[in-house]
Amino acid sequence: MHSKNSLIFLSLVAAALTAPGAAQAQGFALHVSPPRFELKTKPGEKLREAIQVTNPSFVLGRYAAHTADWTLSELGTLQFSEGDPAAGSCRPWVRIERRQFTVPANATRAYRFEVLVPDSAPAGECRFALMLGSDPAAEQGVRIGQASFPVGGQIGVIVYVAVGGAQPKLVFKGLRKETVDSAVLPVAVIENTGNAHGRPEGVLRATDASGREFEMTVSEIPILAGQTRSVPINLVNADGKTAGKFTFPLKLKGTIEWDGGKQDIDETVR
Repeated sequence: MHSKNSLIFLSLVAAALTAPGAAQAQGFALHVSPPRFELKTKPGEKLREAIQVTNPSFVLGRYAAHTADWTLSELGTLQFSEGDPAAGSCRPWVRIERRQFTVPANATRAYRFEVLVPDSAPAGECRFALMLGSDPAAEQGVRIGQASFPVGGQIGVIVYVAVGGAQPKLVFKGLRKETVDSAVLPVAVIENTGNAHGRPEGVLRATDASGREFEMTVSEIPILAGQTRSVPINLVNADGKTAGKFTFPLKLKGTIEWDGGKQDIDETVR
């Protein structure tokens, strides 16, 4: 299935981040949808999918594509490896439409890829990224002073493929508070003992030390197989933006859910 949420890598030599699934710079512009695929299949089967690639500029867009391996640390750091496939990588299963392609000005086209899972593939999760970006041969330069630099960028579309019934098995380990992006927040510590990634979700009722009541949401971040992660629980304003203005101790009550399980919460984080 396709997820509405985004997990995107944006690598730009000289560019400004605009929106999830979008990259723009002088001489380079690209939007993609969806920014993530979460698929299921069986050994011996072939998956066919397509990314919608939009060129929002007024000139013909010349782009390049390739696959990459990626890892996600328990702290949430995403790192890509675009060289030869890593040991155990499923990138050899992937076929892409072509390495260079064009999109007319102000137009959208489908960019197709396939995943052919071998008959002998064990149950588990295949993960890779499709890197879509400017064609190095067509990159335009930008002059800064006496120097000229190529301008380009790329977007990584994350792909998960659960093979042979692979599933997450999330285990709730408790609540605590941690500093997350300079804000002190409650977090749910969750371990994944399964063989595919999982995503917790939920809305919790909160009461802080002043007696103020409000709702908090569980971040739907991925927890890869074998990982233990601290999942932030955020105070969300009416406009959907996160905020962290509350006072500990914090009483939390509700349910954290995930594919195949849930955890009732009725605890105080001090």
